[in-house]
Amino acid sequence: MLIINGTVITMTEPNVVIENGALLVLDGMITDIGPTDKLQLRHADLLRTRPVLDAEGKLILPANICAHTHFYGAFARGMAIPGDPPRNFMEVLRKLWWRLDRALDLEGVKYSALVCLVDAIKHGTTTLIDHHASPNAIEGSLDAIAEAVKQSGLRAALCYEVTDRNGLDGAQRGIEENVRFALSASQARSPYLAAAMGIHASFTVGNDTLNACAEKARQLGIPIHLHVAEDIADEDDSYRRYRVSVVERLAIHRALSEKTICAHCVHISEREMEVLANYQAKVTHQPRSNMNNGVGVARVDAMLERGICVGLGNDGFSNDAFAEMKVCDLLHKVHALDPRAMGADKVARMTYQNNAKIAQCFWPEMRGTLEVGAPADIIFVDYKPFTELNEANAAWHLLFGVHGGMVTHTICNGQVIMANRTLLTLDEAEIVARAGEAADRAWKRVASM
Repeated sequence: MLIINGTVITMTEPNVVIENGALLVLDGMITDIGPTDKLQLRHADLLRTRPVLDAEGKLILPANICAHTHFYGAFARGMAIPGDPPRNFMEVLRKLWWRLDRALDLEGVKYSALVCLVDAIKHGTTTLIDHHASPNAIEGSLDAIAEAVKQSGLRAALCYEVTDRNGLDGAQRGIEENVRFALSASQARSPYLAAAMGIHASFTVGNDTLNACAEKARQLGIPIHLHVAEDIADEDDSYRRYRVSVVERLAIHRALSEKTICAHCVHISEREMEVLANYQAKVTHQPRSNMNNGVGVARVDAMLERGICVGLGNDGFSNDAFAEMKVCDLLHKVHALDPRAMGADKVARMTYQNNAKIAQCFWPEMRGTLEVGAPADIIFVDYKPFTELNEANAAWHLLFGVHGGMVTHTICNGQVIMANRTLLTLDEAEIVARAGEAADRAWKRVASM
C-alpha cells in the first residue's frame, strides 16, 4: 500500500515534516518514506498491483500507544457510587473499583474491552497495555479480552492483576491465569497479543505472593506490570509492614527489571527514583486519573532527569491520547506555578519515543515513529493549521490544535481498521447494545453489594 498526499510528521528525533509526503507499506512495515512524487516514481512497477490510499492533505502521524489502561473500568462511566462520596483513594477503591471488578462476568469482561477498543480506534490508538481484574471471573478472562483484541485488529498486552485482597486462593488463581495466558500467547506468536505478570500493588500483596509473581515472570521471560505508590497509602503500608519503601521492596523481591512497568509512581522518593533508574524500570504517568482521584502529581521531570523512561497512559480514561497529552502539559505547569514546566517537547517524547520503549517490553520492533523499518501503525488527522507547522513546533500543534476527534483513518500493522471515520473491523452499534446489557447486570450486582 502506498499512502500519498499528506503532511508526514515522523515524530523521530530530530523530527521531520514532509509536505505532500508519502509512505510505502509492505507486509505491515514502513519500507519507504519521502515526497509523494518521488515515491510514486521509485515504486511505479510495484504500484500496479498495490492499493493507493490518498491522505488528501491530512496530517499523517504515528498511531498512539497507551502505556497503561484498564479495559474493565469502562462500565464505571456514569455509575453512581452508593453512600457518601469517597473521601480518599482507598475509599475510591473500596466503594467503586473493588465492587465493579467483582461484578463482572466473562461477557462483561469482553464487552468492556470492546467498547474501549472502539474508542481507541476512533481516536487513533493502536497499541494498548492493559491491566485487568475480575475476581469472580478469573479463569479465561484474558482469553475473553484477547478475543476482543483479535476482532478489533489492534495490538494489546494483557495481564491479570494478582492481589491478596480476595484471599490467597484468589491470588493463586490470578497467577495461574497469567501463566496460562502467557504460555498460550507464546505458542500462538501473534503480532497483536502479548502477556505480562500483573500485580495490583505492593499494599495488596504479601511477600509470598510477590515472590511467586516475580519468580513466574522470570521463568516465563515476561514483564511485570503493577501500580506503584499511586497514593501515599501504598508507601505508608510498605514502611509500616516491611520497613522499606515500595520500590525498595520490589527490588528486594526481584520484581524490578528493565521489563517492569510501574504505573503512577506519584509518591516515590529520590532514593526510589535512583533504584528505578538503576534497574532501568519503566514508569507510566496518568495525569487525568491522578487528578480525578486526588492522589497528587508525579514528579515526572525529576524522573526524566534521572534517565527513567516515563511514558503516558490513561488508567482507563478515554483513549484520546491527545487529551492526555494536553492535561499532562497543563497539570505540571499549574502544579509548579511555572509556565516553563513540562512543555510540548517533553510530552511528545513521552507519548511517542518513551511509550514505544515501554511497548518494546513486548514487541521489540516497536518505534512509535514513522520511519523505515517501523511497524505501519499510522493515523490520518484532519487538521488544517492556519499558522506554520514545522519540525520545531509540530509538538505544540499536537497539544494546542489537534484532538482525537480529528482522526479519520487508523492503520495497525499495515491493516486499515478505520477509514473516513468508518470502523472496518468492529460493529459499534452491536457492541454498544451488548455492552449496555452487560453493564446493566454489573450495575445491579454492584448495588446489591
